[in-house]
Amino acid sequence: MSSSQNSSSSSRTDPSAAAVAEAPPPFPGLMDVLCRVNIRLGSRRITVRDCLGLRPQSIVRLSQPVGDDLQVCVEGVLIARGEVVIVDDSTSIRLTDTTPEQEPEDDK
Repeated sequence: MSSSQNSSSSSRTDPSAAAVAEAPPPFPGLMDVLCRVNIRLGSRRITVRDCLGLRPQSIVRLSQPVGDDLQVCVEGVLIARGEVVIVDDSTSIRLTDTTPEQEPEDDK
C-alpha cells in the first residue's frame, strides 16, 4: 500500500507552482483599467486633397501585403499579431504571435 501512496504523491503538481499560479497580481487596482485596443490592417499616407476626394466606393491601397497578419496595438504599443476569424456571426481576431520582433511600421 505504501508504494501506491508514493506513486500518487509523485503524480501531483509541485505545490510551489500552484502557489505561483494563485498569487495575486502585483497591482490589483490596475486589473480593471480599460485600455484602447486597435487592430491594424494596414496603413497609407495620403494628402489632404486625396482625403477630401474620398467618396463611397473609393479604394485606398494599403502598404501591407496580402496575407500579412494584422497588428494588435494596446494604447499604441504593438503587443501581438493575428488573423481574422468569424466566431458566432462576429468578426474576431486569433492571435498568432504575442512576442512581436518589431515596432509597428510608420504610416507610408
